[in-house]
Amino acid sequence: MVYLRAKTVKGERYLYLVKSVWDAKKNTSRQETIKYLGKASSITKDDIPADYRNDKKIISYLSSIDAVSIEEKEELLKKLKDQLFNSLTKGDFDATKQLFDAYSSSSGMASFFEKLLTPVMYKIGELWVKGKLGIADEHVASNIANTLVKMTNTKFAEMPTKKKIVICVPEGEEHNLGANILETYLRNLGHKVYNLTPPEPHDSVVEFIKSTNPHAVFISVTLEDNIKPAQRLAKKIADKSNVPIFVGGQGLKNQDVKFEHAEVVRGLNLRDVGRLVSKNK
Repeated sequence: MVYLRAKTVKGERYLYLVKSVWDAKKNTSRQETIKYLGKASSITKDDIPADYRNDKKIISYLSSIDAVSIEEKEELLKKLKDQLFNSLTKGDFDATKQLFDAYSSSSGMASFFEKLLTPVMYKIGELWVKGKLGIADEHVASNIANTLVKMTNTKFAEMPTKKKIVICVPEGEEHNLGANILETYLRNLGHKVYNLTPPEPHDSVVEFIKSTNPHAVFISVTLEDNIKPAQRLAKKIADKSNVPIFVGGQGLKNQDVKFEHAEVVRGLNLRDVGRLVSKNK
């Protein structure tokens, strides 16, 4: 049986998706966490794993714990995405920054990146590919998004270092917004992050990893065309180092894509990635 478990911290309710697992040896059931969902006040269907997204009991519970129903939250999120799309494609940095400040003050920086900025930027990229948006509009939107992320990043420059993380992209991968967002979030957690984007030659990336000896390496892949270069990069890193390698990004939607020398991470939010880093010694 799957259900939601709530934990209240400083007056804010946080939710976990859990399931009951029967322990035959102890002849009793135990709880097993499927996923940490986040603040109850900001959760929508997209935060719930696809297998459980339409469970009536879960949707009913989510709607009952807050004055705003989950349907209303999703409608509000759609309006915010439309506002962000307009401000990005029109080159209005001030409006984009105001939306970021307003949303992140109540729902957090990670939520803004995951629920607003990332899906809106993917939409802009898809419209450009289909010829429905000009290349200039796409460049303007990307520049504003990267400027916002870098501006946020500067807040964490003097934080104490927990672990060293390298983020890189394969040769040919010119999109680095995902890498910049991940850098900002991990630095927010107190990690020292080396963001090797735009792309560096694979040999240079490998030599840098050997010299810095990081706790983990993340390879970001935005386009499917760059999967094979990413596989080659992962192999080169693994041949010269035993550092844990993780690969993620929009380009890895195809569940059949495998990496022999790296762990593919799909469906993880930024908080999940943060916990993944913490587990690696």
